[in-house]
Amino acid sequence: MDTRTHAVPCAGVRPVVSLAISLALHALVFALGFTHLGTITDKTDSRAPEQRVTVLVLRPPEPEMSAPEPEVLAPMAEAPAVPRPSILVPEVTLVVEPVTPRQPASMAAPPAPTAEEWAFAGKYTLKNSKGYRHTWGQQVRSMMGAAVEGPDQGMVRFRIEIAPDGSLTRLETLWSTSPVAERLARQAIDGMPQWPPTPTGRPLIFEKTISFSPFASDGPPLYKDDCLPDPPVFSNPFAWDGRSARAQVQAEPIEKPDPQALEDCLKQLPQDSIEAESARDRRLMDQWDFNRLGR
Repeated sequence: MDTRTHAVPCAGVRPVVSLAISLALHALVFALGFTHLGTITDKTDSRAPEQRVTVLVLRPPEPEMSAPEPEVLAPMAEAPAVPRPSILVPEVTLVVEPVTPRQPASMAAPPAPTAEEWAFAGKYTLKNSKGYRHTWGQQVRSMMGAAVEGPDQGMVRFRIEIAPDGSLTRLETLWSTSPVAERLARQAIDGMPQWPPTPTGRPLIFEKTISFSPFASDGPPLYKDDCLPDPPVFSNPFAWDGRSARAQVQAEPIEKPDPQALEDCLKQLPQDSIEAESARDRRLMDQWDFNRLGR
């Protein structure tokens, strides 16, 4: 008997059975998944939602309450007046003294130069006839009269040229702060007596300031330094005119005087007075304005 004819039907049944079993198992798994092990639960709440009703009640407005009337306080009884002690005030009488107007300051004219002073001035040749120039100014100021504080006070500066015989050849006003002072000075110069000849025998040219003020006077000069050479005039060593070659200007050295000539010169110097020292100090204080620095 041939066995191959019976084996062919059995081989075709097994795959079908296996497929059916697999499908059944998958169907069971899906069914359990949807039914949660066989129990189908619906989480949807079947109850209808509650409806809330809001009731609005309108009440009539309350009547306004009137403000309470202020309480009237009863008047307090006045305290009895206490008598104040009487104070006796002495009577004071003010006495106003009459104000007297201030008298303006004044300065009398200086005395005219004496004959001895003119004699000394006619022989003193140092420093451009220093004694002659001072004596001439003192003569003019003495003839101008007293100076009074006010609008007429002032100063005037002249340029004067005197001939060798003592006569005036030129009088020029350089500046003036008071027309009255200039007028009085010119009147005094025109009315001066004949002056002595110049000490050097040559024309004497100089400038002189006449002060017509109650607060200043031209005191006598000092003669003790007249034998010493004049200090050199200051000259800027760096000045340049812009055209010439640049060259630094050297200061001129001070020449030492001859000892014999200096000794002879010192013999003719007059004795300086206290008035001359005071006048020199006053001129220095005015020049450097020490009065303002001391305030």
